[in-house]
Amino acid sequence: MPTNIFTPDEQQQIVDSIRQAEKATSGEVRVHIEPNCPNSDPVERAIEVFARLGMHQTKERNAVLFYLAHTDRKFAIVGDKGIDAKVPADFWETTKDLLRRHFAAGQYSKGLSLGIQRAGEQLKLYFPYASNDSNELADDISFE
Repeated sequence: MPTNIFTPDEQQQIVDSIRQAEKATSGEVRVHIEPNCPNSDPVERAIEVFARLGMHQTKERNAVLFYLAHTDRKFAIVGDKGIDAKVPADFWETTKDLLRRHFAAGQYSKGLSLGIQRAGEQLKLYFPYASNDSNELADDISFE
């Protein structure tokens, strides 16, 4: 099974969603895709990937990682301390529900794009864009 389950157009749609979400915020969004989750807990794995990608190094600790192990049908959304402390208590769970509905229908890129848009709205609310903001993390999708 190829590592990449997305067509070039779908990949571009996801990257465009990341760029759009980041346009109005100092927050950062990344997407990591791999076929299998090396450990049984996708949240644990997402935390490992989050650290490996250096996502905890953003100035305001406001990065969000969307993690997908497509063959294992597992995923997680992990937000750093800054964003996690600000979003409503049910935010991550309701965002996961949104993704789950689309993933169940095989609409991975649409689900990710909508989830990224939703995270971007929260990031914009709590971490608005400032004129001196820089893009601290790459917008591309990381694959393993």
